[in-house]
Amino acid sequence: MQKEEQMSTSEQSLLKFQALPKPESSRLIDFEEAEIRPGIVNGTYILIVRGMKPYFNMAVNLVPLVYIRQPEYWGVEVVGSLSGIGLPAEAPYTASIPLEGIRGTEGVEVIGATKSKQLPFMNVKCS
Repeated sequence: MQKEEQMSTSEQSLLKFQALPKPESSRLIDFEEAEIRPGIVNGTYILIVRGMKPYFNMAVNLVPLVYIRQPEYWGVEVVGSLSGIGLPAEAPYTASIPLEGIRGTEGVEVIGATKSKQLPFMNVKCS
């Protein structure tokens, strides 16, 4: 059998997606702090990430990776995007994302430009 025939449709779709060209206006950027906080509704969680962005007008988003099966730690990338002319002045940022549908069996992994950090759910303290 050919390798392609042995892969599931989901795996083939993921490979096609990963082969698409990468954007020029977005990059992974670094973060300084990352934490999981309980949401308002019981059993829900929010990922909060803070740091300094290299451009004042850069938009910072938390972008979950795509998986076929639930991993131990679900990867969430810290992505900075620019449109137009970048204003090169550092500025603080805070970005957040609800973790419903993007939870690993153990937690999440925040992925920045030069480091990553695994955050297990068992360390989340309810206020």
